[in-house]
Amino acid sequence: MLTLKVKDMSCGHCVATVTKTVKGLDPVAEVATDLASRTVRVESGVDAAAITAALEEAGYPSERV
Repeated sequence: MLTLKVKDMSCGHCVATVTKTVKGLDPVAEVATDLASRTVRVESGVDAAAITAALEEAGYPSERV
């Protein structure tokens, strides 16, 4: 389980983009977002570095919690 803090995630559109970005790397990934705390939990076989790099490229830099 990977937990990330995504400071720029502030609305439903952001949540959708973050989820779509992770699912683009791993279509069977489980993605749970908490907009209030701006955290994303990802259950995936994809490397954490690849996920954070893809999120940054999509405009949502993140840091591991």
